[in-house]
Amino acid sequence: MEFDLTIRNGRITTSKETFFADIGVKDGKIAAIAPQLPAAAKDIDATGQWVMPGGIDSHAHIEQFSGMGVMCADDFYSGTVSAAFGGTTTIIPFAAQHKGMRIPDVLADYAQRARSKAVIDYGFHLILSEATPENLQSDLVQAIADGVTSLKVYMTYDALKLDDFQLLDVMEVAGREGAMLMIHAENHDVIRWIARKLLASGKTAPKFHAVAHDYLAEGEASNRAIALSRLLDVPILLVHVSATEAIDVIRAARQLGSKVHAESCPQYLFLTAEDLDAEGLEGAKFCCSPPPRDPRAQEAVWQGFQDGTLGVYSSDHAPYRFDTTGKLPKGEATTFKEMANGVPGIELRLPLMFSEGVLKGRITPEKFVQLTATNHAQMYGLEHCKGDIAVGLDADIAIWDPQLQRTITWSDLHDNVGYTPYEGKQITGWPVTVISRGAVVVQDQQLHAQPGQGQYIPRRCPQPLLNNPLQPQPSSAARWLGLKGKAWSGQA
Repeated sequence: MEFDLTIRNGRITTSKETFFADIGVKDGKIAAIAPQLPAAAKDIDATGQWVMPGGIDSHAHIEQFSGMGVMCADDFYSGTVSAAFGGTTTIIPFAAQHKGMRIPDVLADYAQRARSKAVIDYGFHLILSEATPENLQSDLVQAIADGVTSLKVYMTYDALKLDDFQLLDVMEVAGREGAMLMIHAENHDVIRWIARKLLASGKTAPKFHAVAHDYLAEGEASNRAIALSRLLDVPILLVHVSATEAIDVIRAARQLGSKVHAESCPQYLFLTAEDLDAEGLEGAKFCCSPPPRDPRAQEAVWQGFQDGTLGVYSSDHAPYRFDTTGKLPKGEATTFKEMANGVPGIELRLPLMFSEGVLKGRITPEKFVQLTATNHAQMYGLEHCKGDIAVGLDADIAIWDPQLQRTITWSDLHDNVGYTPYEGKQITGWPVTVISRGAVVVQDQQLHAQPGQGQYIPRRCPQPLLNNPLQPQPSSAARWLGLKGKAWSGQA
């Protein structure tokens, strides 16, 4: 067979093993993996380099209005370019339905924004803020059928939160239709009560954002979300998990067979609440929800990744500029309650984990692939085409120089945010060549992709990642109402 592209002499890591071999690419797919393949016209010598699947970032906010009405700093061009330079070849950002919007209109608008700008492949999650009968029984069902097989709901934020009754309605539809339900789990009233007390006593600085978003608010809401999902026997995924207590709740539920999955993000490994206590309003640069915690929580997140309690590692890239268009809507008078929540990280997600996880021995290279690509593909219905290095899958590949040392500075990155919370951090390892569907998109720190080159990928119903043979006793409601998700009856 004649190949369009070959990658030779590299150290290949898949989700299961590491070995030396060559890769042959034909028509955008991996066509062969074998020793000593003949060179193609486009041949990459990967001697001394590590060949891994391109990353999948399944939690990123791109060209999206927040619940506070603030537009992200990154559109689909800058966001996907930044992702590609960091070794990511597929992103799944959020088409956000705010109150009063129809789901078909939201998805059509978001698709139009992405179509002419994205340089790598993408899919969409749906943010659902209104659990009306029309949304749930008609528009949401159609969106899932059209390949938007995951949705996100919030247990906090005035403009977005659903109450428990509404969450049960959404869980019923997601379970029946085979969609993954992502949940932002924090106790809204706990946060609101603490924030009111802080503001009333004049405590307005960024550091008090972390105080208001107490770890107990995350732990309680996580436990409640799991209980609701057990009531209907449907799977959920708790996003951006940060607190030791939440991780313990998730681990215990999984050990008992509950269908709960969880993700965490770079900010919970490499930032702490002390970063929010910077001079003046500088701490707003580290303000996200949930907030960074403390070294104890960081170690709990590492342990969660190591033992499988946390199955996916995403960026939660939420890019807001450090000015009145983003973080500081009221300038110097902005309180912690008014600051846009979120930190950038789409380009640094993989290099940070590679340097501090793989090269420092906290996780194996195979675990790195699972956390950054394979598990995302399985969790979100992309396993038929992406997420690993195997014959027949898309040739989405990142080639890493494991010895390249860099000092992080925003001027070297490619987003539109204007700062990075990881400024000055030294890391080792960087993806020097990035390939999307067989086409080189980044090489030698140069972009080789055009706006619109990325393709929308409709997704299939996801597959569960639970490996515990235990099955919790179904609730009486689930039994009497006949509630059983059509795509979730088995365990992987």
